[in-house]
Amino acid sequence: MEQRYIYYLHENGDLIYRRELDGSIVAGIRESPLTKGLWFIDQNNREHAWNVLVEALAGGAKIERIRELAELWGCNDSDAPNYAQRLGFRLGKDGSAWCATRNDFIDLQESPAGFGDTALEAIAALAKELGYRPSKMWGNTFENLLAPRC
Repeated sequence: MEQRYIYYLHENGDLIYRRELDGSIVAGIRESPLTKGLWFIDQNNREHAWNVLVEALAGGAKIERIRELAELWGCNDSDAPNYAQRLGFRLGKDGSAWCATRNDFIDLQESPAGFGDTALEAIAALAKELGYRPSKMWGNTFENLLAPRC
């Protein structure tokens, strides 16, 4: 039986880890009215780690938990440009703050942008600016929201 690793966002902002074998845990989490978001993660996939952190933070996860996992997973300011390149968005410093934008960025009046003290916080702010909302399954992802608008 295949093990699956799950993180879910509780309505109180807790980002909770579960491991399962038979699907029963996922069903309970997915059906709970207290669950805001649900992510499956491949522990060997850097993009999955970044996706959980970015989307959970944009969805209201407690920053302390996000920072703890980011440190554990090595998702830091040095690694963030790799994630930006992989997903296809711009990331850089603007003065002392980090700034994240889609590739079709024109200026701050016309285009969404996210700012933060860390690259992760800036990326999550961009996700929120683009309208990201956590979902339990089959919802929009940060990556999907990066596609240029026609």
